[in-house]
Amino acid sequence: MLNRTSITEFLLLGMTDIQELQSFLFVTILIIYFVIVTGNGAILIVVISDPRLHSPMYFFLGNLSCLDICFSTVTLPKMLENFLSTHKAISFLGCISQLHFFHFLGSTEVMLLAVMAFDRFVAICKPLHYTVIMNHQVCTQMAVTVWIIGFFHALLHSVMTSRLNFCGSYHIHHFFCDVKPLLELACGNTDLNGWLLHTVTETIAMGSFFLTLLSYFYIIIYLFFKTHSCKMLHKALSTCASHFMLVVLLFGPVFFIYIRPASGSSMDQDRTVAIMYSVVTPVLNPLIYTLRNKEVKVALKRVIRRRP
Repeated sequence: MLNRTSITEFLLLGMTDIQELQSFLFVTILIIYFVIVTGNGAILIVVISDPRLHSPMYFFLGNLSCLDICFSTVTLPKMLENFLSTHKAISFLGCISQLHFFHFLGSTEVMLLAVMAFDRFVAICKPLHYTVIMNHQVCTQMAVTVWIIGFFHALLHSVMTSRLNFCGSYHIHHFFCDVKPLLELACGNTDLNGWLLHTVTETIAMGSFFLTLLSYFYIIIYLFFKTHSCKMLHKALSTCASHFMLVVLLFGPVFFIYIRPASGSSMDQDRTVAIMYSVVTPVLNPLIYTLRNKEVKVALKRVIRRRP
């Protein structure tokens, strides 16, 4: 029997076993990763360099872009390497590290979206008090708090998973190391790990989702009763639409994989759904915020014109 001390590496089976698709998927994922890094990097540069965008909304947007770059970098480079490799190995330490940063950055992004929804609530429903409530110190504290909570949430999973005994197969039926695929390989009692995965992750995800919906509920109620201008109503809702789109695209797959009952779990389904939040959502962030936001587009043009 193999245990944690004897296993030095795992094998990531990847997205598909069909050899003919490997080259196509490599090119596709490579292009997507390039778009994620350049698109979110451009937003980050614009938000930092343009004084007109030094406001809470764009401060949080910059944090989101940074998260998306790091989040995709945790999984996609290794995925690209495995498309070209016959030995799709990842070391035990590398696997646990990937698991840690995946949950760290993922849970931080989930909470950050709730913070961004609260920011829109204050901006729309309490415009006269916006600069007082969402001052620089408060925004910094909120951002630092979600990053710290995300780190310790991930640390809990990575430490508990690293303490498991692994026996038999060391083939991970996924394209990155996650808690659920590793629990499938563990021998012994994994009830505590499963309970922590569902309870702690569910608390963070459901809590963030509830706060996000609550913010939008108050925004809609406020606009419905207080705003008599259709133009102002349309502008306010348009500002929130891009953010809400990202919320749906991120929370949907998270609920499907981590919150549904384990009896309904399928590794093939989880692997397919994981593409949504690890590949699709990070690439949509720069597209949504640049195509739907005039201020970002104007600031991006200014930055481009300033370059020699």
